[in-house]
Formats: sequence, structure tokens, C-alpha cells
Amino acid sequence: MSSQDVIAQILDKARWAPSGDNTQPWRFEVLGDLQVRVHGFDTRDHCVYDLDGHPSQISIGALLETAAIAASHHGLEMRSTRRPDSTEERPVFDLQFLPDPALAADPLYASIERRSVQRRPLSMQALTAEQRQTLEAAIGPAYSIAWIDDFDARFRMAKLLFHSAKLRLVMPEAYQVHKDIIEWNAQFSTERVPDQALGADPLTTRLMQFVMHSWSRVEVFNRFFAGTWAPRIQLDFIPGLACAAHFLLLARHPAQTIDDYVAAGRAVQRFWLTATHLALQLQPEVTPLVFSRYARGNVPFSRKPGLDALARRIDQRFAELVGTDAAAHAVFMGRVGTGKPASARSLRRPLADLMLPAKG
Repeated sequence: MSSQDVIAQILDKARWAPSGDNTQPWRFEVLGDLQVRVHGFDTRDHCVYDLDGHPSQISIGALLETAAIAASHHGLEMRSTRRPDSTEERPVFDLQFLPDPALAADPLYASIERRSVQRRPLSMQALTAEQRQTLEAAIGPAYSIAWIDDFDARFRMAKLLFHSAKLRLVMPEAYQVHKDIIEWNAQFSTERVPDQALGADPLTTRLMQFVMHSWSRVEVFNRFFAGTWAPRIQLDFIPGLACAAHFLLLARHPAQTIDDYVAAGRAVQRFWLTATHLALQLQPEVTPLVFSRYARGNVPFSRKPGLDALARRIDQRFAELVGTDAAAHAVFMGRVGTGKPASARSLRRPLADLMLPAKG
């Protein structure tokens, strides 16, 4: 097999890394023999959940880790360097793949394409001690896991997610994001999120599609018909309660730079792939972290009055639930448990659509 074919196979696997709303914030440039340049980008110019670029940076880290895992399958060690002349909004990474006869294939390779988001309720059966230990070992020494797993704590987390969802659903900036990323009447989507993967029942999904036709229609339903209640209960509160545990991925030192968040993304992907390897299902829970970070940093995120106060209350509830130290060190959170794999999911753009012509 030629080196060009090997690189194509590595990138074909790497593109399955997770990204917020299936944005796939990366493009690939093959430079030569076993060398690739990854052109990353964030979505801060149009996504209210990514105003500081950190969620996209975590996704890029997940991509790099997936590429390293895929490379190990070919006996190659991947070395990654971020180009210092690239911007945070459009970071560029040079990847070099070096033959290493002693390198064993990473067992997480088989889970790359099976990993997906399961937004529907999971079993409340507790994780075993072995499962927890395996997940904790997957992330490396620079990170730790805080578990929220007893019923009372899961109930409080479900309430936090319920309140966080209200902020999402009454915010015009979030409405535009949701309108853009949902593909209606779809089981799979290569560029967006199919409506059948959202986790709502068919009636609520059809109602959501009708309401989201325009922002004025959303406002009418929210004001007079309690329009946020059904999706918040189905998509946030019930799944928040129905799981084995919620988890927080904690960095040893609070993440601040792009390199901190890219490194966190690599740990996130190893955790998620390990969960898949253990036949566990996972759903990220990103918005409480985002709104808490905006509240602590006084980041303006909406033109609608009063939403900054809602964000501050979410930050307060979050700190009360997990502790102020954990809130400051958390870089990712989600829920996990046993359950059926998702029958509807986001796919990925074809590799050819993600390739750029080599510039040298």
C-alpha cells in the first residue's frame, strides 16, 4: 500500500471525530510523504455556543486523537504541531506520521465509527467499578473524572439541564443555530443533525418543526402555549435522570489557551471511544458549561434582555451541584449508561469534500 493510500485511510477514519452540531471544523491538506496539514476553524461568527471557540477547539483535539489512533493501526506514530502563525479562529496543525515497528494498534480503533450520541433515556443501572476505572484510566494523568451518579444528584443535574434548556429555547441566537443544523424528516445526515436523532417523540418533533418555521412563531408558542416545556422534559429532564451517571472531565489546571482545549479534546475522545468499547452510550451536556463560562467571564451572548441573569443562575446552580473548584476545572461533561445504540445519527461529509489542494 502506498503512503498516499495510508494517509487517505487515516483521514477517512479521523473525519468521524465528534464535533458540535456536526460542523466538522476541519479541512485536510496532504503535503507529501506521510505529512498532513489540518486547517481548523471555529464557528464563533454564527454559533452562540462557540463564541470563545473552545467547543470547536475540543472537537479539533478529538480529531487529532482519532487520527493518532487510526495511524497506530498502520504502525505509525503521529506527531502534531500547531503552527504559531495561525490564529485561534483558524488554527493550523502539521501532522507527521512516523513508522514505529514497536507501536501496537490502539484497541479503540474499532470504536471510531461506532461512537455516536445517544440522546434518548438510558438504563439507570450503576456503572461497575471496573467500568469506572477503565474510563478514568482512558483520559491520562492530566485529567480526572467527577461522577454524579446517585439518584438525588442525578435529579439535581436533570433540573439544571432543564433550566439550561430554557435559556437555549428562548434565545433568538440559539434559534438560528438550531434552525440551521437540524435536518428534518431524516434518520441520517452528513452535514447536520437529523431530527430523528434529537430524542423527542414523533409528535413533539413535528410540533418543533412547525414552531421553528420562524422566530415570531417560537415567541408566540413560548409565551402562550408553554412551548419550551415538552422539549425540555423530553430532551433534557428525562434523559438527565435516566442514565447511570453524569460525568465531568476535569483538567488539572483550568483550561485557558487553545492548546489547553485541544489537549482536552484528545482526552474527551479517548473517554468517549472507551465508553463505546465498553458498550456504553454517551450524550454530551455542553450548554451548562458554556453558559456558566459566559456568566463568569461576563461574555455578552444575546441581544434579548434578561438572558444574562438566567446564565448567572445556571452558573450558580452548577457550582452548587458540582462545587466551585470542579466548575472552574471542568472542560467537558455528559451522561453515560447502558442502552441501545442510536438508530438515527449524524454521519460525515465524504473525505473528498474535506480535502484542500496542497499549497506546500
